[in-house]
Amino acid sequence: MKTHWRFRLLVSLFIGVAACTTGSPALSLVGPATEDQSFAAHVVMVLKRGVGQAAFCTGVVLAPQVVLTAAHCAAAIGDMRIYYRDGSGTSQFVEVAAVAIHPGFRADALTKRAVSIDLALIQIRAPLGARFSPAQLDETGAVTVGEALKIVGYGLGREGEGATGGVLRSAPLRVRAPLSTILLWAEDPNKAGAGACSGDSGGPILSDDGAKVLAITTWSAGAGGGKRCGVVTQGPLVAPQRAWIDGVLNRWRP
Repeated sequence: MKTHWRFRLLVSLFIGVAACTTGSPALSLVGPATEDQSFAAHVVMVLKRGVGQAAFCTGVVLAPQVVLTAAHCAAAIGDMRIYYRDGSGTSQFVEVAAVAIHPGFRADALTKRAVSIDLALIQIRAPLGARFSPAQLDETGAVTVGEALKIVGYGLGREGEGATGGVLRSAPLRVRAPLSTILLWAEDPNKAGAGACSGDSGGPILSDDGAKVLAITTWSAGAGGGKRCGVVTQGPLVAPQRAWIDGVLNRWRP
């Protein structure tokens, strides 16, 4: 398709050269994360472009033509693609048909110190390849401080080094205070710098066994000195938002 070259350029730029340059805090896995394909059947990359910039995020597969991601990862449908490699290793760039932004999303949440439900659903024009299957979303929202978690994403392996992105990695985290009925806060139990950073926004924060998506990664913080990754990872819990998610899925169901 005639626009595919632009998105191939985006992939080469943001996986091989530079980190995410959006104004929103798109995230990635740093610290002692390891390459992990165990969740590969449930995640894709979300690509977007804007005026003079481009970015990538992670997305969670909910249906053959629906992906859940962070709202700040969304753009006009003509400026987005879902990206993955098929069974033969060939790059696939799938056009977007529709985007639904959670009504509780606030783009100014960081500056206004306001609660934001940073979630979006993306409907694509063609089904994903046969190797994909829907991830299972949590239905309870019940988490406890100290509970073991697992984070998965395509983001950077080292903060600020774009060439380390585009590889699916995971890292162990644990629930930290404050407990919230809306947001999940997580940290590296080993204090070794594992956590989300550029490219992991929209990816899943899983139960320790990897069976359920508890939350969607949307924000991270570092240890100061301009660092944005490796100390705290945060995202909205999916269970309290199931009514909205299921409602959109029902509207989009053929």
